[in-house]
Amino acid sequence: MFRLAHWGITLARRRALVGIEDDPNAPAPVKRLARIARLATFTGKSGHRDYAGAFRAIGPAAIKLGQSLATRPDLVGEEAAQNLLSLQDDLPPVPFSQIEEQITATFDQPIDTLFAHIDPVPVGAASIAQVHKATTTDGRTVAVKVLRPGIREKFAADIETYEWAAAHVEAMGGEATRLRPRLTIANFKRWSFSELDLRREAASASELAEDMAGVGGYRIPDIDWDRTNGRVLTIEWVDGIKISRRDDLLAQGHDLNAIANRLVLSFLTQAISAGFFHADMHQGNLFIEKDGTIVAIDFGIMGRIDRRARQWLAEILYGLTTGNYKRVAEIHFEAQYVPSHHSVGEFATALRAVGEPMRGKPVSELSVGQMLDGLFAITRDFDMQTQPHLLLLQKTMVMVEGIATQLNPQINMWDTSGPYVRDWIRDELGPESAVADRLKEDAQTLFRLPDLIRRIEERFPAKGGAPEAAPLPEIPLLTDKRERSGGGWLGYFIAGAAGAGALWGAGLLGWI
Repeated sequence: MFRLAHWGITLARRRALVGIEDDPNAPAPVKRLARIARLATFTGKSGHRDYAGAFRAIGPAAIKLGQSLATRPDLVGEEAAQNLLSLQDDLPPVPFSQIEEQITATFDQPIDTLFAHIDPVPVGAASIAQVHKATTTDGRTVAVKVLRPGIREKFAADIETYEWAAAHVEAMGGEATRLRPRLTIANFKRWSFSELDLRREAASASELAEDMAGVGGYRIPDIDWDRTNGRVLTIEWVDGIKISRRDDLLAQGHDLNAIANRLVLSFLTQAISAGFFHADMHQGNLFIEKDGTIVAIDFGIMGRIDRRARQWLAEILYGLTTGNYKRVAEIHFEAQYVPSHHSVGEFATALRAVGEPMRGKPVSELSVGQMLDGLFAITRDFDMQTQPHLLLLQKTMVMVEGIATQLNPQINMWDTSGPYVRDWIRDELGPESAVADRLKEDAQTLFRLPDLIRRIEERFPAKGGAPEAAPLPEIPLLTDKRERSGGGWLGYFIAGAAGAGALWGAGLLGWI
């Protein structure tokens, strides 16, 4: 409660809660709390609403949460989402002496046995870790990522508060229940704790490298496993130009249109073909080498989609590309994204109203805000609940689209992705694939039959051996009699206490 009160005051001072006050879909108790916090800080409604500044002032976990909420305009509003997109994950660096102590302690050996030299000035300092350029004892140039001291404990305390607050908001019902804030925090918790274990990040980089081994023009740096543990990650140093430095790329003679197309197709390969994708593909995490190869770094946030969901996703993208809105609507019902009491035809018409204005136009002529408004209006009208496996994918698609547009303002995302998605659907969902899947499934079932028979025999053994025990008579217990008579004085006491607690809780919620 103390942390929430402190955060509420911080948000109110920067007018970051005014949107909640004005939102007709926000639960009434939350709106009242937002108004109380604003009045307590003597802040008026008019003026600049600095959402990014408020989250930055609260701390590292809030920075990460703000970046996650930037992809949820349905939850925080379009204005807040746009402002949170500018939230940069950079903080003042930790003194190098603390970094050195962290490395020495985690490896339990002097630092000079691992690295011949480490630059004490970091090349980057974020909310979770900071990165230093180093040379290993065998002469290789590497990047060393080290967790900030105490960051795991700080995140654990803050996320516990987020969970508590989200549970109370969702219990208020209505729009708050449909948007599933508890699920949003659960996903955020999973992503954050994954980022806080650098061995997981190293494993993710290794897995993605295997998935993308056959894709030309895109690669993942090598991991130095001997110098990597839960708090330290050592990875190959990348000599390249950040993908955001457009003028430098042109000066080096790179084909920006080709890079933009390759970026989109590499993302589709990860998301649709592999089902495992780099979910933090912002401009600071992508480099272009001299030969035009895209090199990705920072694998703390990864997304995973199972095969059935990937098939649905591919069909949805292809349906939107070709204007087959009826099939897109049917997939939403098959995937149970839309409750069955709604009409497929009406949902297809609603999709057409959003999709038709976008088809055939370059990204530069599209209004992302208008498109999202239309999509979120559909989700509300058709009672669609938030889908956890699509949240991270949506965030990454927005990032990739933004980078591709900067490289080539005239790129058409539909035309770029359409042929790839069409070919994947033909290979994965065509007749040959269906026959192969059926043969594989039936063969696996056949091979399981012997084991199934053995388990049945163990459960129902043949007659013989020790005789079965005779059934024991039922004997009424004292506890059973007490239950029949109402539970005694202890039962009345527990029931009374529970009733009083419920009344007190209802009164407290009413006051809020």
